[in-house]
Amino acid sequence: MTAHKPGDPTTLNRLYGRSKGKPLRQGQQGLVDELLPEIAVPAEGPVTVERLFGRDCPLHFEIGFGAGEHLAYRADLLPDHGFIGAEPFLNGVAQALAHLDGDGGQHAPIRNVRIQHGDALEALARVPDAALSFLYLLHPDPWPKARHAKRRMMNDGPVDMFAAKLKPGGEFRFGTDDPTYVRHALMVMRRHTHQFEWLAECPQDWQVRPGGWCETRYEAKARRQGHEVWYFRYRRRREAGGA
Repeated sequence: MTAHKPGDPTTLNRLYGRSKGKPLRQGQQGLVDELLPEIAVPAEGPVTVERLFGRDCPLHFEIGFGAGEHLAYRADLLPDHGFIGAEPFLNGVAQALAHLDGDGGQHAPIRNVRIQHGDALEALARVPDAALSFLYLLHPDPWPKARHAKRRMMNDGPVDMFAAKLKPGGEFRFGTDDPTYVRHALMVMRRHTHQFEWLAECPQDWQVRPGGWCETRYEAKARRQGHEVWYFRYRRRREAGGA
């Protein structure tokens, strides 16, 4: 078996899933044509905070931001931080761009975000090691069938990369409403206790949404369908091999 190497995307799962849905509305297409090129993650080369924002600041990365509510919320909450959001689904990118552009004048534009329209792991691999303060994976595609388990983002290769890219003491946040994915994710994370410390002391810590973690439309829909939602916070250990 080939060993997983942190930061090497060739050892990780390739991207699965759709990239486009309904035709974009005129306003959405305009944002994709005009705003996206201005804030897109460069297609090649290192993805550094200095290159993206022209300054040194805490750096956040969200994998699969959906419609961008959480990404925009966090970036607006922390205007002195830099944010990278990655999403392969064009319609989601267009919705996120609308949030960042101020939702048609309802809010001030958010400018401390850069967008990767495409594979999150490809961009994440180009982030320097120990550069991220926060990494988010919220409601990833569960791939519920056992034969598709290797397609889940929560697997050893990606988690090794998460550990490599987070600063010591940096935080990884993961959320889902899928019980099969919860069991799978906990199993994977138990294999990475030398890299991550689970920030939970009681059941409420994963059953109640923490502060600074907004509800997205996906989560609201899950709750309307009667699903329970779970929230997990892990801290990158400061020293490898911690108990």
